[in-house]
Amino acid sequence: MSWIQQVMSKAEQDGTLRRSHPIVDLATGSTATETIPAAVARAMPFPTENIASKSIETTPRVDVMLDPIHFEPPFATPRLVGAAKLHPTLVVALEPRSPVAEHYRSLRTRITQSENGSPLRVILVTSPAEGDGKTLTALNLALTMAQEFQRQVLIVDADLRRPGIHTLLGLSRGPGLADVLAGTATLPDALIELPDHHLTVLRAGESSRWPTEMLGSGQMRRLLDTLRSQFDRIILDTAPAHLADAGVLAPMTDGTVMVVRAGQTPKPAIERALGALAGAKLLGLVLNESGIPMHRGAAPIA
Repeated sequence: MSWIQQVMSKAEQDGTLRRSHPIVDLATGSTATETIPAAVARAMPFPTENIASKSIETTPRVDVMLDPIHFEPPFATPRLVGAAKLHPTLVVALEPRSPVAEHYRSLRTRITQSENGSPLRVILVTSPAEGDGKTLTALNLALTMAQEFQRQVLIVDADLRRPGIHTLLGLSRGPGLADVLAGTATLPDALIELPDHHLTVLRAGESSRWPTEMLGSGQMRRLLDTLRSQFDRIILDTAPAHLADAGVLAPMTDGTVMVVRAGQTPKPAIERALGALAGAKLLGLVLNESGIPMHRGAAPIA
């Protein structure tokens, strides 16, 4: 049995709470079915199998194509947004006492326990493919981290191909990560604060023709260094791992969470996704399942 099979089997044996939610398709605006964590795999060290030795093709970084980032000292206060119109699937904020919200708190706790004296300030969230629930997991995780006492938490939409954070939060597209990296917006202008939820948001911004090169650039590294000085936790929602974006971002972060759909995401796809993240610190897997009616207040499954 491979280590991937061991991880999956262990998580499935931890006990499951199967839930399913309708969610707006982030590209078309139509309603589709999105899953939420049913079982959270225990935080595990990166396997002894040397994934880094596998040959992975990635697009080389192109730093010269981007303008320098213009930071304005001192660090300006993010723009405030009043009552955000949260999507019903953001249960951590809307139904904090629900069993599903408790699963996210469990995930937060296991991440904290895996620090072992080395702070996990920047956490990457990805998945093997579209539809595994990575964006929903990233945002609920950020919301539950923001509920911790005196924590400064930032959620970054680093999925420049198919951004969805702004949709789930009921925000307009607006300036964001791509604009800051391109030098067309300053970081303070791009940050948005949701005071009701103690959360700061950096949207994806305008679409880019070169997302991998932009995310793998020196500007991105310097931006993360700046954000580390301002926030206790930074959650990066990035494109699925079969694209090169997650692979160039992972080495800049302190840990990676992989979101999969238990029983639906093929194990070879999980192995390929982990291989694409060679050298990253794997914190664990979040398993999503569907098949049981939704929790109170949600619409029926389509």
